[in-house]
Amino acid sequence: MSFSLLLLLLFLPSSLSLAPYSFYINCGGSSVINYNGHLWVPDSDFISVGENKTVLYSGVLPLLSTVRSFARERNTHKKFCYQIGPVIRNANYMVRTSYFYGGVNGKKNPPVFDQIVDNNLWGLVNTTKEYDHSMTSYYEGVFQTVGKTMSVCIGVNELTDSDPFISAIELVLLESSVYNSTDFGKVGLSLVARNNFGYTKSIVRSPDDRFDRFWEPFGPHQAAARAPNVSVSGFWNLPPAKIFETHLTVSAGPMDLQWPALPLPSSTYYIALYFADDRASSRRAFDISINNVPYVRNLSVTPSGVAVFATKWPLDGLTRLRFTPVDGSDASPLINGGEIFDVLSLGNRTLVHDVIMLERIKSSFLNPPEDWSGDPCFPVGYSWTGITCSNGTRIRIVSINLMHMGLQGSLPPEVANLTALNTLMLGNNSLSGPIPSSLGTLNHLKILSLENNRFSGTIPSSLARIRSLRELHVENNNLNGTVPKSLLQKPGLQFSFTPGNSFSQSAGQNT
Repeated sequence: MSFSLLLLLLFLPSSLSLAPYSFYINCGGSSVINYNGHLWVPDSDFISVGENKTVLYSGVLPLLSTVRSFARERNTHKKFCYQIGPVIRNANYMVRTSYFYGGVNGKKNPPVFDQIVDNNLWGLVNTTKEYDHSMTSYYEGVFQTVGKTMSVCIGVNELTDSDPFISAIELVLLESSVYNSTDFGKVGLSLVARNNFGYTKSIVRSPDDRFDRFWEPFGPHQAAARAPNVSVSGFWNLPPAKIFETHLTVSAGPMDLQWPALPLPSSTYYIALYFADDRASSRRAFDISINNVPYVRNLSVTPSGVAVFATKWPLDGLTRLRFTPVDGSDASPLINGGEIFDVLSLGNRTLVHDVIMLERIKSSFLNPPEDWSGDPCFPVGYSWTGITCSNGTRIRIVSINLMHMGLQGSLPPEVANLTALNTLMLGNNSLSGPIPSSLGTLNHLKILSLENNRFSGTIPSSLARIRSLRELHVENNNLNGTVPKSLLQKPGLQFSFTPGNSFSQSAGQNT
């Protein structure tokens, strides 16, 4: 989706609002911006990685004058996430991301990359066409929250040839009736088109649309008419009344409409069409087909309005809508507005308990990996650095390998709550503090590598109780005390504890 930078200047109402639990984020900015009735806040409270940059483009709106940029080098299949909240759990939010490149990477063309919401790949961001015409690209979807925050992420993929970026993020809480025929526990919606038919002026948005959805004009090539006698109400999706002021129609016979204008990839789509008649004394009724497949029959349109929905309609390529008058109808077909979304099947997610434990481990590191945000295991191909996850339907963390990462901080006792863990490799870092005795409860742990750090205290004897343990490496730390005899005598254990520690008595050579 795209819109002209010039059009943005036309929408600056005097009143400001910041709806509770809705968020307007100025990415890369350092100050609050008053724009279009909202306060856009700097993004520093929602993300700790990336670099603020100023676009190399004159005359741009303040909201689009900065971006947050993320390093591409050595980061393929890594994601960088905004954690936005608090949000209302199990509520539906409109998520909109905006991108204006502005030459921040020094290259002519903007990079191509992925965008991700929570554990789901939302889609590909390619802003080249819009940027060539000095336009901003925006992407909009509807997703349900599952926790106290929602993550919106930028993902580096094989197509990314320079640092990815983002200009602005919006999370807008929707009323429960909006798109309520969709099972948001199983799917999300990604906007393809939203149009105000028969309207030839600017985008209709806030304050006409209470959620600031963009209704783009469509149909200067069709006949358009005013509709002063329309009084609509009761629409679940709450379209703005302004879209019913104009409509597309024909003088007689069927009306054909190619909509959306571009061919669609093979998928299932949510389709909502909106109608209202400005002639109370007439009967306007018609059938609707999509690509010659009946969509609705004998639709009767009145001044109070009517909407028709399809929650999973298969489409592929160009889409043709035909509106055919039924017998007895004394007025031609019309249409006022329409929305179409790609229906995105939601993927699996990491077990919440394991996510919480990883967050506690992250908080104990002074410099955790930059991509440790969002879902640790998903989407596929975007797991956190050093994290390996289980297969199946109940996704657990089975391995942590952060060797040679330059980590500082400590290892918290909560790591033992990752009960499916079979490998913990933290060697060659600068971690300090005690080795948690709680590790002895990790019944599936096979490899524990803590060598070449700054751990202090004693080696917990509880480690000997791990029946599956086959490798234990703690050399070159600041450990002291006595090496537990139970570890020295544990059958099948490869145990390295010297050199580099200060044990109180000789414990023999590494075994």
